Amino acid sequence: MHDTGTVAPSDPGPDQGESAQGTSRHARRFGLPIATCLVMGNIIGGGIFLLPASVAPFGTISLVAFAVLTAGAIALALVFGRLAERDPRTGGPYVYARAAFGDFAGFLAAWSYWITTWVSNAALAVAAVGYLDVLIPVNDHKWSAIVAALVLQLLPALANFAGTRYVGAVQLVATVLKFVPLLLVAVGGLFFFDSANLGPFQASDDSPMGAVSAAAAILLFSYLGVESAAVSAGEVRDPRRNVGRATILGTLGAAVVYLLGTLAVFGTVAHDKLVASTAPFSDAVDVMFGGSWGGTAVACAALVSMVGALNGWTLLSAQTPYAAAQDGLFPSAFGKKKRGVPTVGVLVTVVLASLLTVYNYTAGSGGVFESLVLITTFTATVPYLLATAAQIYFLVSGQRDRVHRGRLVRDAVLAGVAFAFSMWLVAGSGYAAVYQGVLFLFVGVLVYAWMAARKQRAATEGR
Repeated sequence: MHDTGTVAPSDPGPDQGESAQGTSRHARRFGLPIATCLVMGNIIGGGIFLLPASVAPFGTISLVAFAVLTAGAIALALVFGRLAERDPRTGGPYVYARAAFGDFAGFLAAWSYWITTWVSNAALAVAAVGYLDVLIPVNDHKWSAIVAALVLQLLPALANFAGTRYVGAVQLVATVLKFVPLLLVAVGGLFFFDSANLGPFQASDDSPMGAVSAAAAILLFSYLGVESAAVSAGEVRDPRRNVGRATILGTLGAAVVYLLGTLAVFGTVAHDKLVASTAPFSDAVDVMFGGSWGGTAVACAALVSMVGALNGWTLLSAQTPYAAAQDGLFPSAFGKKKRGVPTVGVLVTVVLASLLTVYNYTAGSGGVFESLVLITTFTATVPYLLATAAQIYFLVSGQRDRVHRGRLVRDAVLAGVAFAFSMWLVAGSGYAAVYQGVLFLFVGVLVYAWMAARKQRAATEGR
C-alpha cells in the first residue's frame, strides 16, 4: 500500500482563475456557530415530527433507547473531532479512510457517502412536499407536486451556487427558525406535562432488551449527519479547533431537542391517541394552546427544517467527491470550486435527485423509492465504519503524528464505542437494505477500476 499519509493536512486554496475579490465576497469560511448549525441542521430533518408516534407503541422505555443512541452518537462525534484535529481537510471520512487504508477504502467511503446524499435529498424533497400540502394544496395534482419538489431542491442549490457565505447564512436562519418551535414544544410541553398520559413503561410484549432494541431500530438513523462539520472541514475556520467543537455541540443540541421533544409529547398527548397519531407535535400544540392550528404551525416548522437540511446536505453532497477528485479518484470536474463551493458536485446532485424525484411521482413506484431511501441508511454507515476503523488503526499502529499519547486510552475507548455504534446502525438497516446496499458498492468498484486505471496511466505517461 502506498503512503497516503504524507499528503499535507491542509485544504487547497481557491481554484486558479478565481479572483481574490470573488473569493472574499462570496466564499467565507464557517465559524463555530455556522459549523454547529450545519451539524444540527443536517441531523434534524423532518423525521423528528413523527418520532414520538413511531416509538410510542414500545412505551416510555423508548427513551432508554434514545439515551443509549445518544451516547453512541456522541462517541462517534468525538472520534470525528479527533480525526479532524489531526487532518482538517475537506472530505471527512474519505480523508481518514484513505490515509489509513489507501485509495480503495477512501473511494468506498466517498462513493457510499455520495450515494447517501443525493438519494436522501430526493427523499427530503418528497417529504417536504407532504408538509407543504398542509399550507398549499399541491398534492391534488401529480405535476404540481413534482414542480413543488423540484423547486424545494433548487432553492438550496441556488444558495450553494451563490457561495459558502450564503450557504452559511441560510443554514443559520433555517436552524434558528426550526429550533424555536421545536424548543417551544420541548420546553413548553413540560409545563403541561401529565404523567397519566405516559402509558406503560413497556407497552410491547418483548423483553426489556428486545423493546429497547426494537425502538432503537426506528431511532437509529436519527443521528445521521454527525459527520457534517468533518466533511466540510476545509470550509471551517480554524478546523483543528472548531470541527470537533461544532460536531459535539451540534450533536448535543440535536440530542436535547430529540429527548425533550419526545418526552414533552409523551406527557401532553394521551398514550392511546399518540400511538395512532399521524402528527404528534401538532396534537401536542393543540393540547398546550387549544384550537386546531397546531397542524399549520408544525407544518411550517417542518418545512423550514427540511429546507435547512436540504441546504446543508447539498453542500455535503459535493464536498466528498471534491476531495476524491483532488486525489484522482473521482472525475476531475468534481474537483473545481467557485465561491468556495464545488459547483459541479452540487449540479450533479441536483440533477440526480431531481430525476429520482420525478421517477418516484411518474412511475408510481413508492415501494422502489422507499427501498432506495432505506439503502441510504446502510450506505451512510459505511463511511462511519471506515473512519472509526481508521482511528483504531492509527491508535494501534502508534503513528506519532496521528496519536496523542496522553489521550491514548480515552481515544481507544471512544473509537471502540463508535465502531460498535456504527455496526449497530448497519444491523438496524435490515437484511434487504444491506444486501442491496452492497450491490451499490459493487457498482462503485467498477467506477474505481476505471478511475484508478486512468490515474495510473497518467502517472506512467508523466514520467
